Amino acid sequence: MLSATTKETIRATLPAVGAAIGDITTLFYRRMFAAEPGLERDLFNRGNQQQGGQQKALAGAIAAFAALQLEPDQARVDLILSRIANKHASLGIQPAQYVIVHKYLFEAIAEVLGDAVTTEVAAAWDELYWLMAETLIAMESGLYQAADVADGHVWRQVRVRERRNESDDAVSFVLTSLDDTALPTFSPGQYLSVGVHLEDGARQIRQYSLSSAPSSGDWRVTVKRVDAHTLPDGSATPPGEVSNFLYRNLFEGDVLDVTTPFGDLVLQDDDAPLLLISAGIGCTPIIGMLGHLAETADPRSISVIHADRAPSSHAHRAELAELVDRLPFAVMHRWYEDLGARRPEDGLREGRADLGDITVADGTRAYLCGPLPFMLGVREALLDKGIAPDNIHYEVFGPDHLAPARS
Repeated sequence: MLSATTKETIRATLPAVGAAIGDITTLFYRRMFAAEPGLERDLFNRGNQQQGGQQKALAGAIAAFAALQLEPDQARVDLILSRIANKHASLGIQPAQYVIVHKYLFEAIAEVLGDAVTTEVAAAWDELYWLMAETLIAMESGLYQAADVADGHVWRQVRVRERRNESDDAVSFVLTSLDDTALPTFSPGQYLSVGVHLEDGARQIRQYSLSSAPSSGDWRVTVKRVDAHTLPDGSATPPGEVSNFLYRNLFEGDVLDVTTPFGDLVLQDDDAPLLLISAGIGCTPIIGMLGHLAETADPRSISVIHADRAPSSHAHRAELAELVDRLPFAVMHRWYEDLGARRPEDGLREGRADLGDITVADGTRAYLCGPLPFMLGVREALLDKGIAPDNIHYEVFGPDHLAPARS
């Protein structure tokens, strides 16, 4: 908890820091990577750096954490920090790295704000930083302990037992241990980090949801090829470095570097009705959840909603239908932007997903995964239907900009 003096200083300077936080984080990353080039090459997602997403996410996290110290909302703090801590644990982050971040972040703050950073202001923001950092360090240590690994020692090698096409641009990989022993279990909805060495020598890391049920004993991840494309505003998105490398180069018998499973988008152990919503490759954690629900013969009401470009683009399309059929009180709704020769029918529609006529039972828990604009729209629709904000759970791979404006 911040001291009373620090709170007042943060309150007085938050508008100025908030207005400059984008410049601060941009300068911070530039300085840190210049001094520590291995961090950008081997740890951080350089694609997110190039597009500015990571800078925005860090700025948002710092500003949100600071604001929540002034008007305490412990549930919101826990949500923000849990997501960050799980991501950090999946990368093997250790306490010493917070010292490095502190050095270059505060150098950037001093340079951008200049004379406004008095001794008192610097001390207040230093106290805030270490409150956030030490909370995350403790949370990450707890995650490592729960995973039965030493702090930061999350990496292992696995072998690809099976590679299978799941759609016209997605493949799944079934991963097994090198010595054929069972891999550690996980909670439905969690993810692995995957590290690959690219042609230029960089070691890049990405997260992929486990699309298998925990009881399988193996780990399965599904990878979508990501092509470069031009956005409506004329800007271009780059191709997926790691996803495309895996899609083109990983086959049966190959060895892959992965981490212990982490992630906080997990099914709650209760009997609440479920609403499982996905778009595109965001179906993967939902498939894992449904596999678990089917294997445990879960009796509750479950509504499954999926949106995709076309049936041919829908990864795990047949498996999704089979899992829903195995659940006695589950229904499925699918939207495809292009149905091709198919005709709309009950549960199958053309266009973009529309939750307008979807019935939502009291107490429903919703789980979302897909592109950010999709999830933002779905979240607004669920709030309009009366679902409590705390019952809307989501997964974002990449920088997390899903900062709800409504509560």
